[in-house]
Amino acid sequence: MSEKEKKSRVGKDSARISRRDFVAGAGAAALAFTVVKPQNVRGTAANSKLDLGIIGCGGRGAWITSLFTEHGGYNIVATADYFKDRVDNCGGKFGVAESRRYTGLSGYKKLLDKVDAVAIESPPYFHPEQAAAAVDAGCHVYIAKPIAVDAPGCLSIGDSGKKATRKKLCFLADFQTRADKFYIEALKRVRNGVLGEFVFGESTYHAGDPFRRMYDTWRDDPKNPENRLRAWGLDNKISGDIITEQNIHTLDVASWIMGVEPLWAVGTGGRTVRPVGTCWDHFAILFRYPNNVGVTFSSRQFDGHGSQPDGIRNRMFGSKGVLETQYGGQVLIRAKGEDFYKGGRSPGIFKDGVIANIATFHKSILEGKFDNPTVAESVRSNLLTVLGRTAAYENRKVTWKEVVNNKNKLDANLKGLKA
Repeated sequence: MSEKEKKSRVGKDSARISRRDFVAGAGAAALAFTVVKPQNVRGTAANSKLDLGIIGCGGRGAWITSLFTEHGGYNIVATADYFKDRVDNCGGKFGVAESRRYTGLSGYKKLLDKVDAVAIESPPYFHPEQAAAAVDAGCHVYIAKPIAVDAPGCLSIGDSGKKATRKKLCFLADFQTRADKFYIEALKRVRNGVLGEFVFGESTYHAGDPFRRMYDTWRDDPKNPENRLRAWGLDNKISGDIITEQNIHTLDVASWIMGVEPLWAVGTGGRTVRPVGTCWDHFAILFRYPNNVGVTFSSRQFDGHGSQPDGIRNRMFGSKGVLETQYGGQVLIRAKGEDFYKGGRSPGIFKDGVIANIATFHKSILEGKFDNPTVAESVRSNLLTVLGRTAAYENRKVTWKEVVNNKNKLDANLKGLKA
């Protein structure tokens, strides 16, 4: 390395260390100083943006990268994915230098010292390990749902979130409904007692199969670990099955409504329609909550032949009213008089919720808000899916305590993949 390169590297590292030290030691005021007035730290106005690394450059990873770019507060400076074609596609599109495009299972580790923050958009199986490494490296973490595929992974995310708070780092789990104004207001009213005493609830996710595009890849050689990784949505170990990977949207709302953990669950399900993969295509679960409140859940990922209602829906029946929600549709509370809440529709929630979360992530970092409220909620919601999945897989009553105390991790058996 030339003397000029050494000085350049030392200057860059000093700037990065200064930023992280300010964040850790002086809170919001120092952080606002280092980000809003970067000339005092890095010397150019352009560097007021957060340097962001993308971990997971598939369809959603590339899509969400464009939203980070459109926000205006981020520089996309590094990308990582197991597959070179994906990392090059995303990196090329957003101007990432070839030297900062990393491949292999552990390629993401090489970008952690290059960035202020990471967006984790890889298959869920990898989330806990990647999030823990990012926090250890001093990076802010923006993580896609689901946060994990098993109970140990969920608890690991919980630990990473707590560590992030101690280190004055932001850690945000990207659930779109929790950023929607109608959901927020409706749940606020529920907390204030507008429904009265909870009686029972319903949670549904009825839709077609979103992973049809992966069928041919799986069929080519389902025992090939690279094929399984490309077709991860069809693999129950890598995705967590549909109840965790997809249905978490509605089960997160159910968990939000209830506000506590269930006692136990029973259920069933299977793969009857989907022709390939190890994931089931339907589930039917009963969650038993305190005070003898039951929440039923059902999901399908196959053609419903026009049956209604479909989509992502929740209802909670109370002694004084009923809460109804639909992802992308109407959110309202049916009750008498002034307790009736008309609510509204958010047809763009899939994108708008992400945009709102990206903005919150950036603002929290600038303002030094590191309480990270989404972590505990996402852990509970994710564990709820694991509880339901375990009850259905094993065809028996499974308690919450049993799931939380289960130390067994899902093993995707990805031997043969390059590190």
